Amino acid sequence: MQNSGRVQAAWISGSNEDAEWLNKEDVEKPIEMAKHYRNFLKLLEQWPIDSTKKGRDLGEYIREQVTLGFSAGAVTKANDAECERIHASLKRLVDNHHSQLYKRVLSSSSSGLSVSECHSILTTEFLEKLEEEDQSILNCSVEVSGSQNLPSETLHVPVMVKEVLRSLQPCPGQVFIDMTFGAGGHSRKLLESTPNIKLFVLDRDPFAHSLTYKLADEFPGQVTPLLGKFSELPQLLSSQGVRQNSIDGIMFDFGCSSMQFDIAERGFSISKDGPLDMRMDGNRFPNAPTAADILAQADEDDIARILRIYGEEKQSKKIARAIIEARYLFKRLETTHELKELVASVCETDQRTDKLQRPTHSATKTFQALRIFVNNEVNELNYGMIVSRAYLKTEGKLVTLTFHSLEDRIVKRHLSGNIIDNAINPLPLRYTSQALWHDREAVDNLLESDWEPIYKHVLIPTMEEVDRNPRSRSAKLRAAIRVNTPRRGFAFRPPSNRDQMRFDALDHVSTDAG
Repeated sequence: MQNSGRVQAAWISGSNEDAEWLNKEDVEKPIEMAKHYRNFLKLLEQWPIDSTKKGRDLGEYIREQVTLGFSAGAVTKANDAECERIHASLKRLVDNHHSQLYKRVLSSSSSGLSVSECHSILTTEFLEKLEEEDQSILNCSVEVSGSQNLPSETLHVPVMVKEVLRSLQPCPGQVFIDMTFGAGGHSRKLLESTPNIKLFVLDRDPFAHSLTYKLADEFPGQVTPLLGKFSELPQLLSSQGVRQNSIDGIMFDFGCSSMQFDIAERGFSISKDGPLDMRMDGNRFPNAPTAADILAQADEDDIARILRIYGEEKQSKKIARAIIEARYLFKRLETTHELKELVASVCETDQRTDKLQRPTHSATKTFQALRIFVNNEVNELNYGMIVSRAYLKTEGKLVTLTFHSLEDRIVKRHLSGNIIDNAINPLPLRYTSQALWHDREAVDNLLESDWEPIYKHVLIPTMEEVDRNPRSRSAKLRAAIRVNTPRRGFAFRPPSNRDQMRFDALDHVSTDAG
């Protein structure tokens, strides 16, 4: 460590040639080093030595370097700023600073799966496939967990199951609709909880729809699989001979399912490189625009509106400008990695966290906004609520699980009666003009609702459930009973121009947000 009068602290500089923080060469004047020395000694008092790691313990090594560095006593030439920087860095390690800042979710693994879920996928079949194909655990788990020997819940852990069942209160002989089948977690629990119920299971995702047949085989005569969107449900139910006002309960689990995020080729995940697709319908509609198509064809203002309204992205204009510049100066964005890196370069100073105070990527809201727009989720959600009102019988129950403020806002409007002519209605803005006057009866008619809430307030997951399943952290459950109020007959006619329909939804939501 000693070379030509130079004292090294290799644990800092990493080199025998450059000692930046302590140097005995060219001594110009004595400098008091006692303060630095005391600070390091105080720090080392909190840093125990692990005797089981003789010769390789970090605490032992730091002590050796401090002893060597300060061996010349108080008279030496020192880099005060470097000493303080190193001391601050070691102090953060001693205080476990980063562990406290980014707290790990209890009882969970680094993959986001709970301990029990990790055990369920680490079977002999899973490990053999992992070894054969040399895949990572996360890339392999989705395909393997859909096999005959593994439960479908591994694909997507159902959220707030107990609360959903308590809200629906199923009885033998009743008929239900699961509007968002996914991996069938809620449907399975519903069928297991009550005998002799009939269940229609709907999903727009062809892969999720393929899983419905396994459930139908397990519960013969009770499960009817349906492939389609909410807006296609009236035709699908009509083909099954189901009439309006005949369903006892309907449940929704809005948003994207875990298995869609876990498959890189679907283009939903920010953490997996794949094509910018994001279509929940898969290839059912080959001409439907993908996320890459939207970014390649929409103008800057439209992209900014999509990000601002659907993603609540504060940097929407900067990101939209970067997307347009990349399109014309380089090439169109084709992969999730390209979009992620572009947004990160624009928002490089942003430090974002989720509700669990875990760091999140700056492109998360951009991905969310594109997914909502590509799949026309706002209009489909609105259609789903309208269809539910039409097909539920009086005293029928509706349960919704939302994971985004925009979804929850639309559901809340329907349940509170804040809807006019089957459209998303910014009622607080429309009826605040001082030039207009409405009598009490007119206002009551406007605000009359077909729904009676089961709970006074929205329900959220317990902390124990969030620990087991971190993806449930944003869930909000609303439940209501269909009441018999005088309304016009149901006549559902979705617009024919679906691209314009997406932007119409943007107008509705942005008006309300303003």
